[in-house]
Amino acid sequence: MSDVVDVTDRSWEEVVERSDKPTLAMFYSPACSHCQTMMPHFEEYANEFKGEVKFVRVNIMDNSFMPERYGIMATPTFKFFCGGRPVRDLVGAVYPSLLKKMVEEGLSHGAECARNSTPIDYNVGYV
Repeated sequence: MSDVVDVTDRSWEEVVERSDKPTLAMFYSPACSHCQTMMPHFEEYANEFKGEVKFVRVNIMDNSFMPERYGIMATPTFKFFCGGRPVRDLVGAVYPSLLKKMVEEGLSHGAECARNSTPIDYNVGYV
């Protein structure tokens, strides 16, 4: 059983932005070969960092609002969130060790980065 949570545009705010844990999100497409290459590593790290970091994935084919909101231009895109705010990202089929290093650095420095980033305004007011 995977420790990765599938999130949607509707569940994103509750699962990621209001999370009390750091979160690594993977924006992917089912047809993306690089996503298929990275998914086993993503799932492995979800198990390794279980209890410390929440791992979520967003299928951009079924959910368009969050990818648009965060400027996702390619898959896979990995974004690390701390305090509900994005603090770091990686794009593409990166070396798995870089993904692990991003999580480790996020755990040790993410809270500081989140304090210095712009808070999320939930009253955006799209027309």
